Amino acid sequence: MFQGCGTALVTPFRRDLSLDEDGLRRLVRRQIDAGIAFLVPCGSTGENPTLRREEHLRVIQITVEEARGKVPVLGGAGGNNTADVVELARAVEQLGVDGILSVTPFYNKPTSDGLYQHFRMISDAVRVPIVVYNVPGRTGQNVEPATMLRLSEIENVWGVKESSGNLVQIATLCARSRLAVLSGDDPMTLGIIAHGGRGLISVISNVDPVRTVRMVNAALAGDYATARELFRELLALMEVCFVESNPIPAKAALAMMALIEPALRPPLAPPQTSTITKVEQVLRTLELLEPAHARL
Repeated sequence: MFQGCGTALVTPFRRDLSLDEDGLRRLVRRQIDAGIAFLVPCGSTGENPTLRREEHLRVIQITVEEARGKVPVLGGAGGNNTADVVELARAVEQLGVDGILSVTPFYNKPTSDGLYQHFRMISDAVRVPIVVYNVPGRTGQNVEPATMLRLSEIENVWGVKESSGNLVQIATLCARSRLAVLSGDDPMTLGIIAHGGRGLISVISNVDPVRTVRMVNAALAGDYATARELFRELLALMEVCFVESNPIPAKAALAMMALIEPALRPPLAPPQTSTITKVEQVLRTLELLEPAHARL
């Protein structure tokens, strides 16, 4: 269900920092028109720590409404208070999502068994598939392969979004686990798919969904010559999207393309002038500063 290129959607805000519902609908429709395989609202790219509960659910509801019958939706439902995450996961499931993406608990530093019990409780609360999000750079904790293999014994733990940057660890999961492994880092995508990964949950596809979809699809089809060519075209975009904390550069790019307002919620700050210059250069090279509809 979640194979291919999925987009970790940004959450658009108006200049007063209220939720831009119309902007979100436009972004979702643009992704679907570009051939995206699935959508992932309310992840870290979606600034979920700054969303109130009602906003979090509204973002997912809008995404489901726009995507229903066209592409699956993997709704974000994570955190470091297990009871709250269970409650959120149930509410997200009731919105009609096709699965739940749940980040590993941050700050608490649970043991391996604590991680297992956390996801066990989530899985007991919902029926939809669960994708574990392993992102040590944000959580401060890596989910070791042994822990992930234990989690794979839970029936509705379907896969893992891997952002550890450790290709040996990722290859181990691909080789020894039934879990579907999805790249959580755009630059790691081809290597992960080569080891048996199922696809990508992308940041850069917010900006250039057409090329990103083509790259992932080529790699999954075994056409690595085409995949490498597209990867090289997108490399500068991958680099610039992480010169500051995600999603700061991606939102700057989308604002330059007149798709959203250039609004971020604190503690994220507006991009530096040097970042804006770099983003603009990349967009011009990729010919993305023409009217947004012209590329689709």
